[in-house]
Amino acid sequence: MKVLVIGGGAREHALCRSLSLDPDVTELHCAPGNAGIAEVAQQHQVDALDGKAVAALAAELEAGLVVIGPEAPLVAGVADAVREAGFPVFGPSREAAVLEGSKAFAKDVMATAGVPTARSYVCTTPAEVAEALAAFGAPYVVKDDGLAAGKGVVVTSDVEEAKAHAAACERVVIEEFLDGPEVSLFAVTDGETVVPLQPAQDFKRALDGDEGPNTGGMGAYSPLPWADPELVDDVLRTVLQPTVDELRRRGTPFSGLLYAGLAITSRGVRVIEFNARFGDPETQVVLARLKTPLASLLLASANGTLADLEPLRWSEDAAVTVVVASHNYPGTPRTGDPITGLAEVAAEDAPHAYVLHAGTRQDGDAVVSAGGRVLSVTATGEDLAEARERAYRAVARIGLDGSHHRTDIAAKAADTATTVA
Repeated sequence: MKVLVIGGGAREHALCRSLSLDPDVTELHCAPGNAGIAEVAQQHQVDALDGKAVAALAAELEAGLVVIGPEAPLVAGVADAVREAGFPVFGPSREAAVLEGSKAFAKDVMATAGVPTARSYVCTTPAEVAEALAAFGAPYVVKDDGLAAGKGVVVTSDVEEAKAHAAACERVVIEEFLDGPEVSLFAVTDGETVVPLQPAQDFKRALDGDEGPNTGGMGAYSPLPWADPELVDDVLRTVLQPTVDELRRRGTPFSGLLYAGLAITSRGVRVIEFNARFGDPETQVVLARLKTPLASLLLASANGTLADLEPLRWSEDAAVTVVVASHNYPGTPRTGDPITGLAEVAAEDAPHAYVLHAGTRQDGDAVVSAGGRVLSVTATGEDLAEARERAYRAVARIGLDGSHHRTDIAAKAADTATTVA
């Protein structure tokens, strides 16, 4: 099978890495890719938001599967164009991707399907915003209704900060604060059958101790030693399957990756948000543990044959990802800084630890930073403590002027696992 992956971040590098290890994948292509993806896939230049251009590239390559990584091409309808051109594609249609593209739409779907979520108001005027904030009280949760690359949410006890964020958005969803830990659960679906993956937890705040501004994610780990063993089955029954069934009932079947961001509250599981694609950096740790060949899973989603797929196989190992970010991230990042130590990680830490590129590019013989989140250093181990140790040992080898990373990824969970053991 020839596979074309669309995107150029660490999520796409994780996808490409797993696909490159799949014996059924005879050729692997990525557009546009990055400096790390170039090591496992042939790269191509394409406008990822141009459905016709992506379909033309798929035709040129005679792709047997097209995998669309980021949310923006999905919301732009790129999957529709590729599907209409006759190619199997992993990713929802434009209409179904509105589940991520509009939080108000997602709330409506959940209300109809009976999916548990936070109470909320959709606001378009300062008066509506003020009324909603007063109704819920602090801490305030204000979400940009549209796509915001994981940074459109403000959680604050400062009402003026909440109002300022709302004023910067055309339409916002203001909702009650959900207590309890957050969990990310991915599910692959063909519009009818839903196959959940293993849960992960990510770290949104920029600094240790969950301090600092929200980011696109500074690290993740899997499995979750503190979670209820029935969590995945419960979420499949109460969240994932009802949502997929409701979208099909509306005539907009969802085929691809359904990502449920969950809060495990004192009143039970509540949905924080849905995404229509793999999450970053959770993908890095989830795929590190998946033993089932990835291409067959994604192709079954694209072809509507998930019901015929064998149960997924998982490694018992734990996985941890630590994100190395550019100077000033999540503000405007500094780019163009040389990255050192990549060869040392490959030589000293493989196969248990490896680097997945996010915002990088090749500059002559050097690899330089080209975005806010630059690298995802991923490691596996017999338990979270060993995976953490390996991940941070690899991080220590990397040089990037002005970079920063969190030092507490999976620390509490590793302690929990030790206590449980």
